Amino acid sequence: MHNIDQQLARLDQATVLCIGDLMLDEFVYGEVSRISPEAPAPVLAVTRSELVIGGGGNVARNLASLGARCVFVGVVGEDDSSSKVMRALAAESLIEPHLVVDATRPTTRKVRFVSEHFSTHLLRADWELAQTINSATEKAVIDRALAALPDVTSVVLSDYAKGVLTPRVIQTLIGAARKLGKPIIVDPKGKDFSIYRGTTLITPNRHELAEATRRAAVTDAEVVAAAAELNRLVGSEAVLVTRSEEGMTFVPAVGSPIHVPAFAVKVRDVSGAGDTVAAVLAAMLAIDKDFEPAMRAANAAAAVVVGKRGTATLSIAELRSRLLPASSLAAEEKIIFDWLVLDERLHEWRRRGLRIGFTNGCFDLLHRGHVKLLAQARGACDRLVVGLNDDASVRRLKGDTRPVQDVHSRAEVLAALEAVDLVAVFGEDTPLKLIERVRPQVLVKGGDYRREDVVGHDLVEAAGGETILVDLVPGHSTTALVRRSAPSKSASGMPPERQPAREKRAPVKGPKPALLGRKSKI
Repeated sequence: MHNIDQQLARLDQATVLCIGDLMLDEFVYGEVSRISPEAPAPVLAVTRSELVIGGGGNVARNLASLGARCVFVGVVGEDDSSSKVMRALAAESLIEPHLVVDATRPTTRKVRFVSEHFSTHLLRADWELAQTINSATEKAVIDRALAALPDVTSVVLSDYAKGVLTPRVIQTLIGAARKLGKPIIVDPKGKDFSIYRGTTLITPNRHELAEATRRAAVTDAEVVAAAAELNRLVGSEAVLVTRSEEGMTFVPAVGSPIHVPAFAVKVRDVSGAGDTVAAVLAAMLAIDKDFEPAMRAANAAAAVVVGKRGTATLSIAELRSRLLPASSLAAEEKIIFDWLVLDERLHEWRRRGLRIGFTNGCFDLLHRGHVKLLAQARGACDRLVVGLNDDASVRRLKGDTRPVQDVHSRAEVLAALEAVDLVAVFGEDTPLKLIERVRPQVLVKGGDYRREDVVGHDLVEAAGGETILVDLVPGHSTTALVRRSAPSKSASGMPPERQPAREKRAPVKGPKPALLGRKSKI
């Protein structure tokens, strides 16, 4: 992936200057079950509302959520909406706002009324003055942006045609950035793209591209031809065309075009997806001016945010999960040392009505018996949490010669198994506290235990869950593997304290119970 993972890991080194139209986005959610008797209009029974920073401010929010620093320059009015915008930006530690207050203009505000169940926008109400800012405000915007420019690594011009990005502002900043060798990314608006002349990368959607070049832009060939024309028109190094469900097309001024298909996702809300694209491009190009990985990362980022409600942002973890093979994500996605993170995962699973299972162990040298246990445990639930002893607790339980592998190695091996959904590390001698935290419906252990000796069985069964004992695979145990692999020594040649400690388990009387679990609907 063009070392893309290494670039993602360095995004916290990026500082991006974003100049553009700032707005306050409000989303009012509810359900529609009837038509108004007063007029042929749906009645929205409001359940909740959300306020977020939109427009160019959403570019800044996305940069911050990726760990990059953003210096934002914009204009607000002297009103209640501007106070809300300022408070929201002040709460973002990675955003440094430089806002020009113009009392003659309202702060742009958009209110969207949305059906919660269908994620359908029913109506949008706008409060705005889509006119060019006055000369005094224009000068203040330019002065603030130029002052910040030497200390940033890339620049974004986020144009929503609300009047902040005048031709003078645009050309002054592009000229200054080019002199300093800073890449400039433009998210354009309008029909005259010549005002963006000299930009590094411009990102129109298909409709904007067609209007700006007066060319058809439907087929791949038409999009490439129109983008090549736009490259000539604005003197850019490249054009990136966003094409909704058809993905993206990258057309460099020199070189071959690249088509990237869209990810298959359930689209909930496209509001602000272009802001996310601009943010990811700016952050990636701030680290390394390599267009293709930046484009692929932006395409993946768009797929993440359109699956969320409202004007959304994304995290590095979400971006990596779209871009990288699942096996390379095992450690980050499945291994949990912080139980607060565990709580979040469990809350989501419970919200979806999933049946949660639990098993635990040291899993020092993973063998066939472990794999069978984990597979059968997963077959009895919808999501399986594996409690893993940390190194100190393994030493207390097994002796000073154990573990053979440290906790990170053991956790990564477990996390690579399809049967395992989460690996939760604990430091106590028993997993009782972890079981109390997980509250599983299914508790699984090996058949060499008696049900009454399984730690936590009483808690699980008291809550209506079940304890399942899985038959062991004869001849497979970690202790035996360690002994067989160790150099041969007489009993007197090794001090007793160096002998591997035996696991203390009660003898099993009677036949071993069969697997009692069931497969649950997911």
